[in-house]
Order: sequence, then C-alpha cells, then structure tokens
Amino acid sequence: MTPTVPVIYAYDLPGVPDHAGCIKIGYTERDPMTRIREQTLTVGITARLLLTVPAIRPDGSAFRDTDIHAVLERNGFTRKSREWFRCTLDDVKKAIFAVKHGRPTMTDRTREFTLRPEQVIAVKKTREYFMYTEARPPKFLWNAKMRFGKTFTAYQLCKEMGFMKILVLTFKPAAESAWSDDIYSHVDFEGWQFISNHGDIPIDLQFSRADMSRPVVVFGSFQDLLGRNANGGIKAKNEFIHAINWDIVIFDEYHFGAWRENARRLFEFDEERDADVEPEYADDESDILPITANHYLYLSGTPFRALNSGEFIEEQIYSWTYPDEQRAKAAWTGENNPYASMPQVVMMTYQIPESIRNIAMQGEFDGFDLNEFFAVRDGRFKHEDEVRKWLLLIRGAYLPFEREGLKLERRPPMPYADSSLIQTLRHTLWFMPDVASCRAMGELLRSDAFFRDYEAVVCAGRECGNGIDALVPVMSAMGDPLETKTITLSCGKLTSGVTVPAWSAIFMLRNLKSPETYFQAAFRVQSPFVERERILKPECYIFDFALDRALKQIADYSCRLNTGDDDPEKKAEEFVNFMPVLAFDGASMRRLDAQDVLDFATAGTSATLLAKRWESALLVNVDTETLRRLKQDDDALRAVMNITGLRALNKDIEKIITHTEHIRDLKRDDKNNHRKEISREEKENRDLRKAIQEKLMKFVTRIPVFMYLTDEREKSLKDVIRQIEPGLFQSVTGLTIADFDRLCGLGVFNSEFMNDAIYKFKRYEDSSLGYTGLEK
Repeated sequence: MTPTVPVIYAYDLPGVPDHAGCIKIGYTERDPMTRIREQTLTVGITARLLLTVPAIRPDGSAFRDTDIHAVLERNGFTRKSREWFRCTLDDVKKAIFAVKHGRPTMTDRTREFTLRPEQVIAVKKTREYFMYTEARPPKFLWNAKMRFGKTFTAYQLCKEMGFMKILVLTFKPAAESAWSDDIYSHVDFEGWQFISNHGDIPIDLQFSRADMSRPVVVFGSFQDLLGRNANGGIKAKNEFIHAINWDIVIFDEYHFGAWRENARRLFEFDEERDADVEPEYADDESDILPITANHYLYLSGTPFRALNSGEFIEEQIYSWTYPDEQRAKAAWTGENNPYASMPQVVMMTYQIPESIRNIAMQGEFDGFDLNEFFAVRDGRFKHEDEVRKWLLLIRGAYLPFEREGLKLERRPPMPYADSSLIQTLRHTLWFMPDVASCRAMGELLRSDAFFRDYEAVVCAGRECGNGIDALVPVMSAMGDPLETKTITLSCGKLTSGVTVPAWSAIFMLRNLKSPETYFQAAFRVQSPFVERERILKPECYIFDFALDRALKQIADYSCRLNTGDDDPEKKAEEFVNFMPVLAFDGASMRRLDAQDVLDFATAGTSATLLAKRWESALLVNVDTETLRRLKQDDDALRAVMNITGLRALNKDIEKIITHTEHIRDLKRDDKNNHRKEISREEKENRDLRKAIQEKLMKFVTRIPVFMYLTDEREKSLKDVIRQIEPGLFQSVTGLTIADFDRLCGLGVFNSEFMNDAIYKFKRYEDSSLGYTGLEK
C-alpha cells in the first residue's frame, strides 16, 4: 500500500556475509517494499524489512534519511557505504527519536506511547477520589487484569497529582524491572529518579543523594521491610522509609499481602478486619514507627480477598478485566487499535486417560492429583512410566482411549501434535509442583527424542537466582525467539510481575486452590509479542489436565472479579465468549458454555455448606473505615440501631474510632513505651467489634429465610433488594429494603460475598427442584 506520508524505512540482508550486522536506512514517498525491491533486484537477494515510520516531527515538519545518518555518525556509528550503517535496529530507533525531537545525541529514553482509554479513566477516577473524599488518608484499588499497564498508569497518576515522594512496595521483587523500565525509557518521566536495593550502593545512601526537587521513586519489598536487625528493630538502611511521610504508597501485586497481618502493621492504618484475630505482643518484640503516606494505591490483577472482605467499596475501585479488554479490542474501529496485540486466551483442558491417571487418584484432592502424579523420589519421578506416557500423550503419540472402551468421534487436539498448535508453542511455561519436579522434568525432556529439540530451562531453586535475576537464563536460552524453542520449568518463579513476550502457553501441572495464584500465572502468557511491527501471537493457551479444577477457577475469575454486573450467568457467558474453553472428557472435545462452567463450579455443594456460608464473618464489615462511614450517615445509623442489641451502636462506634486514633498516636510516639496500653485498648476495640459483628450476623442469617418464603429464584443481592414483597422482607429481617440497600452501599454488608452465596443457593434450589420434578 502506498503511504500517504513520507516514511523512513530500514532493512537488512540476511544471509549476505559482507552485510552482516549492517542496516540500510532510507527515505521514500512510495511503498517501502517497492523501493527495496528496486534496490535489491539486481543482486538477486531477499531483503528483510525491519522498520517503517512516518518521517514527520510532532510539529508537522518533515525530516529525511540524511538526518538519521548524521545522528548515527555523531554518536560513533560507522558507514559501510552511502546509506548502510553498522548498527542495530534499536540504534536506528534511537536515532529516529533524536531527530523527531530535535536532540543532537541518541538516548535510551525513546518510548512515547500514551495512556489507553481505560487507563485515562483509571487515572481520572482515582484522582477525583483522592481529591474530594473526606477519608484521610484515602485509598484506592485498581482491580486491573495482568498486562493492563499498572506501572505506567500509576506513574501518570503521580505525575498528574504532582507527587514527588513515591514508595512502591511489593511481595514480588521480580516486578522491579517493570517499575524501573518506564522511569528510564519513557519520555514522560525524564528527570525522575529510581532507587532500590538492586545495586552496589545501599538504598538509604542512594536516597540521601537524590535531588528532592525532582520526583523520587523508592522500590522495596515487604520481605525486606519485615526483616529485623539483631535487636529486633528496623534495619538501618530502611529507617528513612519509616521516617518520611510519603506522598503516595503503591502496593503492587497486592493479592499476595492483602491478608497478612504483619504486613498491615507496617502502616498506620492498623485496623482489624477480622474480630477473631488477636495480635500477640511478645516481650522481646520492639514496636516500630509505622510507614505513613497521604495516599494509598493498591494494584492487583486478582484481588479476590480484597473484594470479598469488603475492604474497598464501589467508589474506591476501578475494574478492568480480561472481558473488558477483549470487548474493547473487538469494538475498536479504524486503524491503530491499541488492543490489537493483546492475544485472545484459549483454555484447553483434558481428562487424562484412566490408564495414566489411576496411579494418582489417592491424593489430597477428590480426583486426579497432579502433585502426586509429578511427585519425585530420589531425584526421579515416582511414577516415571506414567509421566513418560503423559509426554507421549501431549504430542499425540499415546491415545489408548479405544482400549479403555471409548470410541472417539475424532482425535482431540493435543498441544504438541495438532498442526495449528505446535507452530504456536515454540516457547512455553510449565507450572510444576515443586523444585524437585522441575529438575526431574528437565532431565526427562532432555532425554526424550521429541522434546530434546526444546531447550528445557529449570527456573527453580536458588541456583537460578532470585527476583529479576531468575529471568536472565530464560531470556538467554531464547536468544532470537523466532529461531529457538524453549520450555521453562517453574514452581513459582516468574509467575507474577514479569513479562516474557515469547511465552505462548502455560501448562498447569500442579494442584492450585488459589484463583489468585492460578490466574497470575496463567496471564503471564497473554503479554503481546510483536516483532518488526508484526503481531506474532494472536492467541495464547492455558493447558490444564485437572478438568474440574480448571472450570472452577474459570467460574471464580469470571464471577468474582467482574464488579459491573450482578448476574453470575451473564458474567460467565461473557467470559467464555472471549476466552473459549474446550474440554476433553475422555470421549470428545467440545466447547463449553456458561452453564457448563457454572455447573462445574457448584458441583458438590450441599445444603449444609450453603447454610454455613450465611454464618461467615465475611458477610459483614466492622473495620474502622466502614464504621466511620456508617456514623456519618444518620439514616443508615438510625436503621441499624433498630436491630435488636444495637441501640448503643453510636456510642460503640465512637469508642472504636477514638481508640483507633489513640492507638495510632501511641505507636507513632518516638518513646515507644506504650505496649501495655496499646494491648489493652486493642483488646477493648476487638471486643466491641466482635459484639457488633455478632449482632449484625443475626440479621444476615434471616436473608435465606426470606428467600425460602418467596416464590422468586433470586440470582443476586439486587434481586433480593428489589423484591415485590417489601412488607415480608421487613417483617422477616427487621429492616426496610431501602435501609438494607443503603447499608450494602456503605459496605456494612458485603454485597459481593452475598451475591455468591445467593447464586449458589439458587443453583442448588433449581437442581433440587429438577431432581424431584417439582419445577414441572
């Protein structure tokens, strides 16, 4: 296609020895490939187009290839001939950037992309909440899927709000590379300073040398901050972190630390979300000066616990899920679709043949136990024969189904056998149960006639390095990912907070109960893979060999992280529309619909288990922030005080708030001689919270009674609230529907957890009626 504007193009000549390491940089107002063919036709060789960019500056003026040549020469790159230079494609990009922006020298700061629409909304919503909420210090959660661009967007928020002292904390130190890359490479953050423990100079000394007139980002890990010196106090190098009042603290990968009490105690917002948790103060434990900030931003792609605990209410949450991204990708019109490079995820899950899986049916799970199947003894797999059969299975060389009495309509697509899959799976991540299984699998792959063509990289154990260091052997093995084939074996490293563009699939080969861990690992493979402006990964894959487990995880992710709808069936339907789920049950491979997924998710639920969900303390929130919101709403407070036993609620809330503020002041006292007083006041607070919690729980247990008394089949809390029998609701529960709705909005009652309990109740009730024939 003929360009409408002049372009700079670059190409090389692979296979031509005297042009090795050289790139031709030219200018044309026609189609670049036509121009290249004219230049190379006489010599009968094939050129490889590396780059085309408009030859236009931001002010609209044009530039020529000679301008690029001049910058390259000025920066020490030599010409081979008139338009040929000994340089890399990255060098050409830097030279073009210098010319576009009028810079005489090349710089590593060449990235100039802008915020996508959803990122703009995240910044706007967060900024408005920070500026106008009465809560101090305010906190905000980004429930944003992996690959959302949380790092870049968070920095843009800091820039818009003029923050100068920025503290980033994480439970995953490997995320450091993402936080430092934007600082060093993007034009928007020129002059910003990045400080971390990764380097020869101690972090406190780096900070003391920083220019405080320019933004400073300090990156640290909770593991380091929770460590203590020989006397049980703060490490000397970390004292400055506690001494400064930060403009903002950003909690990255928050799902890893959201429920850890010791991590929460590093900060001044020490609130007990669970009234049954009693902090212990050992005699030899030293109190520490808490870390303080004016704003708190929480980042997570899987904040299941944070959402279910009611820690954040609707106005404190911005959500961007995988279906949101894929919907935006499909709806984009015109060119330059910013979501085009985001691959669609396809889940393929398999029931392993009986002849292989029967040796691992006695494990901790009620079914096929992956941890037992890949268990290791004395450096080798306990069930090595079966593991070898499994390797044959995934490459289509072991299909004993017909011997087991099953007749297949057609062979299921196996990862390393199907022609449409095998070309995609050049680089994959295998998530193993432990270090020993990673090593054993590495040895097995190297001895296998088929898999020895793939370099097996064991990314487990101390020898492979920690944090971002563990990424080095993986990237080294890949080299040019278009020319190599690798399998990375990990039991946890590089499954969160890192980006490896060439990974196109993950094999889930371990038991995982936690949806946070499952999807943090799964979405590692959804990062864009673009080479020379060509999208190389339109799809990526999750392969799972525990069928029931995989579908329960899908149900969890689709229903619990989507805060924009209350109907679980609609949530699941949209999710499987954008993430096709193919399941092989031993007889046939078929695509599952939302009902299939939800049926798997509720399989095994009993009436007793459903009843217990309505006794959970997670259904009500009695943390200080929620109680403060309740106290400030006269109508809501008056409604709650009508519940039996809560007539003195106003006074109890006042006591809790007063105690909380006093405890905070005592902990911040430099003398730190208030251990007994802190312990006494915290116990009184705990008792008051527990009493309020128990009385609210008595109200909550009336909800299922109301549901039994109605003829409706409620799917969500909204259905309960909007019932056409308000008189019945009030007589059963003691609250009006309007009051109950108001209290849910304030976060007193946890609507997300109730939604889940209500929907499971409906599914169980429907299946019971279907079994008895009563629905007819």
